[in-house]
Amino acid sequence: MEGTAMSAAPEKTHYIIRGGVAGRERLRTLNRVMQPTTLALFERIGLLPGMRVLDAGCGGGDLAFQLARLVGPQGKVVGTDIDAVKLEMARQEAAAAGIANVEFRIADNQQAKIEREFDIVHARFLLTHLPDAHGALQNMIRATKPGGLVVIEDIDVNGWLCYPPCAAHARFIELYAATVQRRGGNPNIGPSLPVMLSAAGLARVHMNVVQPAGTSGDVRLITPLTMENIGDAVLEEKLASREEIDRLVAELYDFAKRPGTVDGMPRVTEAWGSAAS
Repeated sequence: MEGTAMSAAPEKTHYIIRGGVAGRERLRTLNRVMQPTTLALFERIGLLPGMRVLDAGCGGGDLAFQLARLVGPQGKVVGTDIDAVKLEMARQEAAAAGIANVEFRIADNQQAKIEREFDIVHARFLLTHLPDAHGALQNMIRATKPGGLVVIEDIDVNGWLCYPPCAAHARFIELYAATVQRRGGNPNIGPSLPVMLSAAGLARVHMNVVQPAGTSGDVRLITPLTMENIGDAVLEEKLASREEIDRLVAELYDFAKRPGTVDGMPRVTEAWGSAAS
């Protein structure tokens, strides 16, 4: 999130998934998979036309575009991220689509601050990567208007669904979790979210659990795409060789195409609560 005086974003040392143009297509696929459950969440919490919404860690802006359409011309959506390349792509896509009520700002959610500006502040798959998730949550609360909502969606990789058991999938989970932990994040932060929100001072905290999965379609691509996009970070952390990484990517794509198998997302916790009035 961003304060009045915006500072340059830090290096993305904590974020293990490839950024920039190379990582953009994975985010498009991820958004298509998550769209039904995320939009159902916003309907449940009472998103209305005219609201101001912050999407922290917005990536390429896919969700921000959808929210901008939902809040309408009297509302506004601000997306923040530390990836300047993806943000510029999002600005260009917004202009091409004629979406005038969305703004993209470069900002680190662990450091920059906004004061009481938004009706809803949301983050999807952000806190899991952050060494200071509690500090980022406090910044999100600070950005929320009195009585507004802080809404978090985040993962529990221990619950990543796969059937039948697949050795490449199990190794992927091991490498993903270890790499996130090496960078200071928590790959299983999801179940702790309701407790985190309550401890941070939010009232009327609620939760829900979702898990997109299937035998076909985009959801089957999430695992191999993610392995492909964490390869550089895994290599930097010396957790696997390039040869093993390439082999795992190939095996996971093969598994995704195989009839009679099931794959999908890790278990996702949705948690939300109200900021103090």
